[in-house]
Amino acid sequence: MSGEAERKIRVMIVDDIPETREQIKKLLMFEPDFEVIGTAGTGREGLDMARETQPNIILMDINMPDMDGIQATEQIATAVPMAAVVMMSVQSEADYLRRAMLAGASDFLTKPVSGDDLYNTLRKVYERKQAMISTMPVAPQPGAAGPRPSGATGMLRTAEKRLGQILVIYSPKGGAGCTTIATNLASGLMRDGTRVLLVDADVQFGDVGVFLNLKAPTTLADLCESVDDLDMELVENVLVTHGSGLRVLLSPEPEPGNLTNPLPGEAVTRVIAKIASAYDFVIVDTGPQIDALNAGLFDIAHKIMVVANPTLSSVRNVRALLRLLDESEYPADKTMLVLNRVMDDKGRGGRVTIATELIEKNLKLKVVSEIPSEDRVVLHAVNRGVPVIAISKDRNRPPIKELLDLAELVRRKLGGQEEPVQEEEKEQKTGGLSWLRRP
Repeated sequence: MSGEAERKIRVMIVDDIPETREQIKKLLMFEPDFEVIGTAGTGREGLDMARETQPNIILMDINMPDMDGIQATEQIATAVPMAAVVMMSVQSEADYLRRAMLAGASDFLTKPVSGDDLYNTLRKVYERKQAMISTMPVAPQPGAAGPRPSGATGMLRTAEKRLGQILVIYSPKGGAGCTTIATNLASGLMRDGTRVLLVDADVQFGDVGVFLNLKAPTTLADLCESVDDLDMELVENVLVTHGSGLRVLLSPEPEPGNLTNPLPGEAVTRVIAKIASAYDFVIVDTGPQIDALNAGLFDIAHKIMVVANPTLSSVRNVRALLRLLDESEYPADKTMLVLNRVMDDKGRGGRVTIATELIEKNLKLKVVSEIPSEDRVVLHAVNRGVPVIAISKDRNRPPIKELLDLAELVRRKLGGQEEPVQEEEKEQKTGGLSWLRRP
């Protein structure tokens, strides 16, 4: 195969109407960077063909006989995880879009599809998928079929034991960059055989969905309603899959008149504690408030990653937080301190920053990682709906290198710990900020 052919985007079309398949195929023939490698008339036929041909993108109709597009997409996410699915339907209602995204689709097209919409969508999806695949540091075992994204298999469908390590990302000052750290840590921890879950526990104004361009009709709120009788099949349906294969539990949208206590803190922590055993690493993004919710998350966390900026107000708030954690008798080694938006020697942007050495001396805590200030890079990643570590193949580019190094540090610190404490034991052993949960 020539180099030019290798660069083509391999597309498969699945639609029960022959005329539609032929029309889309002809549209793609006009563009030299697309190659239609097969067409199918049913979801089951499409699933079998996808296994055989391993396309880059599958154009999938929703309404088909035998197996509809939603069912086929769910199975393709497991069987052909390196392929991205773009769903098609004559109906553009929000329910169809939600069902498609919940099943693992990367995008949605409304029929009839115009040439420009088709080309732009497929190129965008392909670029995003390949960027995510390139960030997966996979070391296949001998005889392995190839790399497989984390989260590609269904939850609890194997008896294999998981680490269940919970890492809470928190800053007492809003805007410190917790969501940037959380999304990139979750992505950086992904590799073959490792299951990672990213949870947005900022139940008032969570940004994980914005950063990763994800939407879902069901959220953390749905699991909280069923926490006493939590069914793992329900959990699987509530989670949404990013284009990389990363599983994400989104926070609910804020509702007028219910901003002060949108979700019971106890229910949130119980949900996370219960589903953690299905994953090796659970990364939890949080809001800046100190309340019953975050207190409960601190209790069940194996590590608390405190994010600070090298500014006077941020350091002051972190110092107060560390004093509170110490008074609440948390182990000293439970806390990890990360400096985000660290300026170079010239202090770019005109901000007055504090040297890392002075921060460590003031807080009496070692900084485990310094993430350089690269606002343009972060904004570019958010606009594309991908983690920062996915926007470039240059792994030495700041802040990609620092974020990847931090993910490896977390893997070493959490991956080698003893067996995680069971949920019942946690409820007995954790005291923590108990005064926050008093009625």
